[in-house]
Amino acid sequence: MSRVTDVRGTLSTEGLRRLAYDLRIRDLQMIHGAALGHTGGDMSAMDILTVLYFRVLDIDPANPTNPDRDRFVMSKGHCSGALYTTLAHAGFFPTDELASYMQPLSRLNGHPDRKKVPGVETNTGPLGHGLPVALGMALGAKLRKKDWRTFVLTGDGELQEGSNWEAAMNAAHHGLDNLTLIVDRNRFQQGDSVANTVGLEPLADKFTAFGWTVREVDGHDIEALASLLGETPVTAGKPTAIIAHTHKGRGVSFMEDEAGWHHRVPTDEELERAIQELTERRDSHVA
Repeated sequence: MSRVTDVRGTLSTEGLRRLAYDLRIRDLQMIHGAALGHTGGDMSAMDILTVLYFRVLDIDPANPTNPDRDRFVMSKGHCSGALYTTLAHAGFFPTDELASYMQPLSRLNGHPDRKKVPGVETNTGPLGHGLPVALGMALGAKLRKKDWRTFVLTGDGELQEGSNWEAAMNAAHHGLDNLTLIVDRNRFQQGDSVANTVGLEPLADKFTAFGWTVREVDGHDIEALASLLGETPVTAGKPTAIIAHTHKGRGVSFMEDEAGWHHRVPTDEELERAIQELTERRDSHVA
């Protein structure tokens, strides 16, 4: 099987960093064109998605249903814009199709649909479903004695759903070291901060108590993400929880850490300003 890096060419850490900013720009243009989307969460997750699809995942865009592929579940399915942008640039479908995002009859719906979009492993949207589905995928690999891995990305507010903790218990019980959970810990959800809604701390201790190996990382540090995600499974016989500390609206000064940008669409002027800021950050050595 070919990795995505074989398709696009091997990207250095700096190349991945720059690509993540290019993907943010394209995502914002797509959201602006559709007048719909979840801007803040797309921006916080983009570095994670870039590292997964262009460095870590053992997948082949030319053969997206290869039974021996790694699986990735985007549990925070409302951030479909970030996923579609990444999938298109990784080669799963033409980048020109991004212009149809959320348009009538487009297959690029507001929430990902596995029957329509190559590379989407499962339909997501209702929060709290992704980790249970990923649990089943990882258990299936164990039962079939296969060595492919399953990765799942959740939002931190999403962890307020009890289904995640049922899945966490079962994953540890079955010793699913082929399962990696990544928490996009941007500290905000729709309408307010996570802490003001239903606090999660001590989050790392909770996953440890549930029998997981826990690692924390700067979710915008490309090199650290690549190193950590590349070493999975971290502990034999244990699932891995990676708490990725991120910023909602990452890369755009007036969007960062602002709950109002959960699903706000930028105006023409805001889009122009955001693209300028993202371009400047891409061309600098600022992470």
